[in-house]
Amino acid sequence: MYVFSRTAVLPLLLVPVVSAAMTTVAVAAPPSPPDPVVTSVTTDLAQGSGSTIGPDGALYVTEGPTGKVLRVDRDSGDVSTFASGLPLPLIPIGGAADVAFLDDTAYVLVTLVGADLGGSDTVGVYRIDGPTTSTVVADIGAFSLANPPATDFFIPTGVHYSIEAFRGGFLVTDGHHNRILQVSLDGAVTEVVTLDNVVPTGTEVRGNDVLFTLAGPVPHEPEQGRVMATDGKWSAPTQIASGAPLAVDVELGRGRTMYALAQGDWQGSNEGDPALPDTGELLRVNDDGSMTQVVGGLDRPTSMEVAGTTAWVVSLDGEITRVDNLAGPPFGR
Repeated sequence: MYVFSRTAVLPLLLVPVVSAAMTTVAVAAPPSPPDPVVTSVTTDLAQGSGSTIGPDGALYVTEGPTGKVLRVDRDSGDVSTFASGLPLPLIPIGGAADVAFLDDTAYVLVTLVGADLGGSDTVGVYRIDGPTTSTVVADIGAFSLANPPATDFFIPTGVHYSIEAFRGGFLVTDGHHNRILQVSLDGAVTEVVTLDNVVPTGTEVRGNDVLFTLAGPVPHEPEQGRVMATDGKWSAPTQIASGAPLAVDVELGRGRTMYALAQGDWQGSNEGDPALPDTGELLRVNDDGSMTQVVGGLDRPTSMEVAGTTAWVVSLDGEITRVDNLAGPPFGR
């Protein structure tokens, strides 16, 4: 937040019998924030999907087509395989969709691999036990089959987008079944947020505050791309801002700054089709419910992480982009 000092007005008493004269002390305007600096960290991913910053400070990214979780050095861009052997997708999207850590253990959200699509793997949360081994800790597909949504659907096990650590377990979004699930390490799955056909995508948690993005229904009009908020008591969600075309993620930065990630302009023909290449945006959320573009021209971004005044954006084309000098007033100042 910029604070502008009021012009100081000082009475100058010349002599007791002379009227007071007034003088003004000029206050310099605050310097303009530096422009964002955009650099490519790596282009070596087969396909970028979900991401998180791990306990070691590295960026961890899921690579659906290969069934891997990759470790990316945030400074050098060096990429190594952290885990492999996860279920492979049956269609162009799906498989390992996102990753989250509880303490030092990684957990991966896997979607679109079940019998309803002709597969034989479990749709759910997998614990990473070793470089090539994992264990299913929650069968979300079975929950979805037993608890179908009120909104229309054609994939019975759902299409899950993000996983976020929360209260010793996880929050998972299902963009197809239009709900947010709470998942425990003992396998319990509970529907905690029920939505209309608005397509929930990315999540962010800070304390009891839960933020999430809505891509909006097809054709994903910009005004339907929203940032929403609820709390740990699962109060009715409230809208924070709108105007992100095909919103896919939300992150909090330094000093309560808030950012949204938009995949871009959608002109697809089927549900699940990505936005047009090079139309994605990193946006700052403003107090008045609007959003301001920080960086444009991103190629179908899927997730982002923010640390301080730097963002790392993962894209469908396999590129990770670093954006330095994120700036702007804090949200909710």
